[in-house]
Amino acid sequence: MTFDLSNYRKNYHKNSLLESEIPKDPFQLFHNWFQQEKLFHKKNNEEINAMSISTIGKDGGPETRIVLLKEYSEKGFVFYTNYYSFKGRSIQNIPKVCISFYWKNTERQILIKGITSKIKKEKSDEYFQKRPKKNQIGCWASKQSTTISSKEYLLKQYNKWNNFFDKKIIKRPFYWGGYIIKPYNMEFWQGQPNRLHDRLVYSLEKEKKWILYRLSP
Repeated sequence: MTFDLSNYRKNYHKNSLLESEIPKDPFQLFHNWFQQEKLFHKKNNEEINAMSISTIGKDGGPETRIVLLKEYSEKGFVFYTNYYSFKGRSIQNIPKVCISFYWKNTERQILIKGITSKIKKEKSDEYFQKRPKKNQIGCWASKQSTTISSKEYLLKQYNKWNNFFDKKIIKRPFYWGGYIIKPYNMEFWQGQPNRLHDRLVYSLEKEKKWILYRLSP
């Protein structure tokens, strides 16, 4: 069966992106956009920190999934996961990744290419203790990306660890923790009328300086 989606479109018109109006530092522009997007979500719980992350899998093909950004600064972008998951093993083999954000309220996208590495164990420990207890138990119950026999098996594992940690402090599993993505290329996309979208790219050169240029949409 074929489904025609040719009429699924919208007209972008909310903002523009001009070289003369943006900071020289891409992290500052990211922060500005993130804060502006937050203004649309004061009364709901939408995860504006949701981002797709693409890695190169064992078969040489790309693999993309959604994770949550948990911290950002001029040092990079931090997220947490199981080190033995598909994404964790892919990062171990090829540390280059691409993350992307799409914010429909402000009609914006951000694409970030970077090099990924594990953060310090102490920082992962600190974040793990901030998580809800049920989420902590889930990290022990799920051996992420491994094949299991059924959902019932997973629930049994959760109940087993829930009973084990009853009235105990739950420590972070050694196979779970944070990664930081240090970008070398950041593209900011702003939707425009007639599909003449603004695309500005910051590229980190060998001198560790950000070079700004515009791409055709």
